[in-house]
Amino acid sequence: MSNVAEKVCVTGGSGCIGSWLVRLLLERGYVVHATVQNLTSPINLSDECRKLNIFAVDEAETKHLQALEGAETRLHLFQIDLLDYESLVSVLVDCSGVFHLASPCIVDQVRDPEKELLDPAIKGTTNVLRAAKEVGIGRVVVTSSSSAIMPSPSWPADKVKNEDCWTDIEYCKQNGLWYPLSKTLAEKAAWDFAKGEGLDVVVVNPGTVMGPLISPRLNASMLMLVRLLQGCTETYKNFFMGSVHFKDAALAHVMVYENKAATGRHLCVEAISHYGDFVAMVAELYPDYNIPRLPRDTQPGLLRAKDGGKKLADLGLEFISMEKIITDAVESLKSKGFIS
Repeated sequence: MSNVAEKVCVTGGSGCIGSWLVRLLLERGYVVHATVQNLTSPINLSDECRKLNIFAVDEAETKHLQALEGAETRLHLFQIDLLDYESLVSVLVDCSGVFHLASPCIVDQVRDPEKELLDPAIKGTTNVLRAAKEVGIGRVVVTSSSSAIMPSPSWPADKVKNEDCWTDIEYCKQNGLWYPLSKTLAEKAAWDFAKGEGLDVVVVNPGTVMGPLISPRLNASMLMLVRLLQGCTETYKNFFMGSVHFKDAALAHVMVYENKAATGRHLCVEAISHYGDFVAMVAELYPDYNIPRLPRDTQPGLLRAKDGGKKLADLGLEFISMEKIITDAVESLKSKGFIS
């Protein structure tokens, strides 16, 4: 057996889920190429990076990754543009696997859907897969979303939503739901590419991902929690399907990568639940905050299920409870000064 550590690439490695994934991969002994985007001008360029048009990254954005155990010798950070195909190829050379997390997440109003969401999600995903195919990557794990499963108003009302369910593209277009549209079209593009080119692709569909922050920035899910604690009454009726801990979302990626029997899509939620269930538990755990009273049924037609993440559970993932997700998330927000 070779003593050389396996090398993998994580796009979007400095984000909330990406940072957890990098941490778990380093703990498991992998060499990790982590990519970030749209940072400051290049710094500390090596001759090799200059030749390959790969840019070093702003340390202020990535020092949380560089502080991880094992990072000094086994973590390599790169600034790339997902729409720049050649930079992707350069980063993936010698890697045996790719975790493609990088994709914009905006659930608020979008001014330019094509530029802000659709192009980066769809073209970025296709570029990653093309590059993976070119350099001979063994397996690509694509991070999709529960937003590629719902909203799906035509799904049978008496049937629990599962991996066979797809978000209704026309419904999203008609209602301006650009984030679910971007995730759905990007995932469909991934499956089309995998089928057409014979690339080994497996997908994780996380729900609302929260917990202790490693990254200095908030993802959309943690921002949603901050707003809730401040009294926001939005119900996210077309976006919420259940919560999942950062660690579990990251671990799901590792498990479907390492278990070659894992195929298809994997809904990643501790349970299929309504946002109203989540809000009620936040109010119970943190009564001192101005939590609004919302109806329990906030997602029309969504059937609750304790085993929504059954495919991942069958692979051995023991999901962290909603209560623990909330307490870990709120205490982390407090400790980092996002809330008082």
